[in-house]
Amino acid sequence: MIYALMGYAHAAIGHRVRAIRTLVGKERGQGTVEYVGLILLVSLLMVGMVAAMKGFNGKQGTELADVIVNKIKEAVDKVAFK
Repeated sequence: MIYALMGYAHAAIGHRVRAIRTLVGKERGQGTVEYVGLILLVSLLMVGMVAAMKGFNGKQGTELADVIVNKIKEAVDKVAFK
């Protein structure tokens, strides 16, 4: 009788642990993937801008670079970690 009860408890606990792992595993790392994708997109845009302005010398280029850097700094300052 005691062995049957222990077997039942073991099976019930194992089933619940697998169910929790399945629920948690589906969304694990999702935020990280989204942030990496966003960073890659911004990086590609910046590389494209640098390539488009290659060989361009003038005040407009440095002004544009300053604006981009300032906007990135503002966005980073707004980030709040929980």
